Amino acid sequence: MRQLQPEYNGSRGSHYLAPDDVAVIYNIQPLYNAGVDGSGQQIVVVGQTQIKLSDIEQFHSSFNLPGGDPTLVEVPNTANPGISTDDLPEADLDLELASAVARKASITFVYSDDVETSAQYAIDQNIAPVLSMSYGQCEAQTPASDARTMQSLALQANAQGITWIAASGDSGAADCFDPTTRAVTGLSVDMPGSIPEVTSVGGTEFVDGGGSYWANSNNANQASALSYIPETAWNDSVADGSPSASGGGVSIYFAKPSWQTGFGVPNDGARDVPDLALAGSADHDGFLVYTGGSQQVYGGTSVGAPTFAGITALLNQYQVAHGFQSSAGQGNVNPRLYSLAQATPSAFHDITTGDNMVNPCPPKARNCTSGNIGYSAGPGYDLVTGLGSLDVYAMVTAWHLSATPRVTAAMDLSSDTGDITPGGNTNLTATVKGTNGTTPTGSVTFFSAGTTLGTAALSGSGGNATATLTVRGSQLTVGTDTITGQYSGDNSYNSAAASTVIAVTATLSGPPTIGGLTNGASFKQVYAPGMILTVFGTQLAPAAVSAVTVPLPAKLVGVSATINGVTAPLYYVSPGQLNIQVPYETPANSTVTLVVNNNGQTASANFRVAPAAPGIFADSSGAPVPNGSAARGQIVTLYITGDGAVSPQLSTGAAPAAGTATANLPKPTQPVTLTVGGVPASIQFIGIPSGLAGVTQINYQVPSQSAIGTASVVVTVGGVASAPVNLKVTQ
Repeated sequence: MRQLQPEYNGSRGSHYLAPDDVAVIYNIQPLYNAGVDGSGQQIVVVGQTQIKLSDIEQFHSSFNLPGGDPTLVEVPNTANPGISTDDLPEADLDLELASAVARKASITFVYSDDVETSAQYAIDQNIAPVLSMSYGQCEAQTPASDARTMQSLALQANAQGITWIAASGDSGAADCFDPTTRAVTGLSVDMPGSIPEVTSVGGTEFVDGGGSYWANSNNANQASALSYIPETAWNDSVADGSPSASGGGVSIYFAKPSWQTGFGVPNDGARDVPDLALAGSADHDGFLVYTGGSQQVYGGTSVGAPTFAGITALLNQYQVAHGFQSSAGQGNVNPRLYSLAQATPSAFHDITTGDNMVNPCPPKARNCTSGNIGYSAGPGYDLVTGLGSLDVYAMVTAWHLSATPRVTAAMDLSSDTGDITPGGNTNLTATVKGTNGTTPTGSVTFFSAGTTLGTAALSGSGGNATATLTVRGSQLTVGTDTITGQYSGDNSYNSAAASTVIAVTATLSGPPTIGGLTNGASFKQVYAPGMILTVFGTQLAPAAVSAVTVPLPAKLVGVSATINGVTAPLYYVSPGQLNIQVPYETPANSTVTLVVNNNGQTASANFRVAPAAPGIFADSSGAPVPNGSAARGQIVTLYITGDGAVSPQLSTGAAPAAGTATANLPKPTQPVTLTVGGVPASIQFIGIPSGLAGVTQINYQVPSQSAIGTASVVVTVGGVASAPVNLKVTQ
């Protein structure tokens, strides 16, 4: 379970997942439209704490969900655990996310002082046909006898028709990693997910930088997703400063089950995990959850397990409603998942990029020289995201089918030009050749260097089919790029892959020129260390490209920048504008030199840096974002840049690690005040939140004596006032 402080869609393009977002992204909505909403179904969640029903109720109310309170069952003859602050968030998110998918299902929460005891009781009492468990333990540190005992429990559950779903772990391929010890562990997986009779759910992360996947504002249910969003493997280890990635790898106790077959499945004779994966990054983009009386944002494989539990409840409802089975209960769903991946590959989103590689050295380890260990995602099954994420509607409606691919198709990939510029494009053509007289159907996904370029449907006849995708040079890196096309497979053919090479060369009509510099928020000519600097000019970059994640990159499409010789990381580049971060180490009260390098051609400009130069981010009307209006007494949020040095210190381009306590987030070292219409306002919180670089969040309370109407909001840092923005004050 990974935690991040809460935040809705903001001016920086950040997004967080409401239930309706999940329904759109993973194509659950068509089931709801058909009346498949969990009605009449049961899910049991197991934990080791009491909960506050008010948190669950607030969650349902905030997102207009129909679900009622869960049934609470304390395991008899066990110690009452009370409310555990360590376990409450886990329990709340499991209950809330299961109900966010299976919205009218009945959910039971079984708890005791030990989650394994809770699971044993839930199975012995046969409480529900779907069991969600987000706890686990390192398999390598589990005695073989304990592993077999747990497998016996899973076999019992399956025999009773129970589907047991578990998280794959949050420490990447090093599940035994423990930051509190000096022990250095190697590759390891998480139990109970490594048990063949349990479904292991890993984590993915959205890659939404190259498309319009979100609406500009939330709807009435706090959602804004417009479609499926491409995914990569979840790995935020660099940003978080410790292993924080999708658990996956090879079991040391359990042999390869006969059903674990298909393209990409390792020939290792062992049970491999995970089986599938769902969104898991708290950094990009986390799930909104209510716990402890407030809204939080969480990620980790803990969010995938209850989400898939809800999906399984919908599957049970659909199967019974359509007469495919007489009562709810799938037992072990893994054999059908792997069969379905071959028979109906459209039910899965194959995750082909990213990895779960982590550094297994705890902070206390001495003389630890181990490099990163783990696995890479790739076409078909992989030890990071399993079979991939789900198109839930396709999965549920095809579940009763049993057809599987029979042969492997031949495939080749070509482009209509082998040399393009960052501003140009090329057409990729994948040709899939049938080998049994049947014309291949399905789609081809194209990717390069960890980035999904797009997907195109096959069309053709006479045994051959083609898929064509136009790729922009700005999607690639300057130099030589290897492009791979991955065929999805269909009911007649297995998936297949082919590659080609494209050279991207930067051809400029002239050298770059710098026409002006401004504060990235206020667009005033004031500058401070650590702030977002906007550079205007011509020929600044060969194409428009944005950074996808933090830490910010030092180079985009061959463009880089330095200030006094120190790298200035990039938020955004385009021919006419750059957004960069001024290094924190830039000396204040001095004139410094900016150098922009566009693929070997440079331009420079001088500007003077002050200790503070605050600017408030505002929309086109001059209102602060994300809250342009507020009632008197209401606590609202705005964002600034240019507040200068922060403490604790933060590397330029980096963001605070996910899960950093609020009190430990970097804050300006200089005094900060805020006024609304000239009236001092109380600052409730100030700091750089996880996921942001060079941008500081301020939560403030609108003064009760503020005049109704438009009021100027001014932030003052170290005695330097920002340009005003206009807040609409209401009753």
